[in-house]
Amino acid sequence: MRLPFLLLFLMILMACGGKDAPQAPAAAQLTFPLKNSECTTGETVIGTNTSVVTFNWVASNHTETYELRATNLNTNTTQTIMSTAPTAKLTLEKGSPYSWSVISRNKAVQETGKSETWLFYNAGFQTTYAPFPAEVKAPRMGSTVAKDINNEVVLIWEGADVDNDLAGYEVYFSTDNPPTTLLASLTSSQSELNVSVTSNTSYYWRIVSFDLEGNKATNAIASFKVR
Repeated sequence: MRLPFLLLFLMILMACGGKDAPQAPAAAQLTFPLKNSECTTGETVIGTNTSVVTFNWVASNHTETYELRATNLNTNTTQTIMSTAPTAKLTLEKGSPYSWSVISRNKAVQETGKSETWLFYNAGFQTTYAPFPAEVKAPRMGSTVAKDINNEVVLIWEGADVDNDLAGYEVYFSTDNPPTTLLASLTSSQSELNVSVTSNTSYYWRIVSFDLEGNKATNAIASFKVR
């Protein structure tokens, strides 16, 4: 007689354990400010140097809250704000370049969803803009990499410009921090460079982007070590 009760108990356990497990939040899709654009829709001007910008993105699945992150690329300072809706507002410096992204969160899981990172200028009084600071793609900041059979490593970056007049790059690379050796001057169509390296050595590099009007932007110093 005890066997039927045991089978019933096991069936109840299986039914309780059959619920769908919590799912990780999906990445949000950014919509505004537009990628590589000039944002001219600051809603409120605060003094002469700042304005309030409204950020928008498409709601992502399995998400309870969003973390908006906006980084001033001139000062490398980041502002964050949490929101339960796919929109949020931040006070930003006028005439400054920013990157922004959204992290989707759900209390039920530790995993998060990470959106793309977009760049924009918060509109100021200037009629022409410097290029965005180049974004380092590889080697990643602080990484340890292997050299190839030619004792070289490939530096890869990405540039952008609101005015679409990006002219080129100056690549500074050395074992000194900050790097002061101008290794190459390249056109805007070139965003990779092979560099000679030595094992067990740390290297520092940065990119100066310039446009046809002579405006320049310098990114943050990146570093990597060769194993």
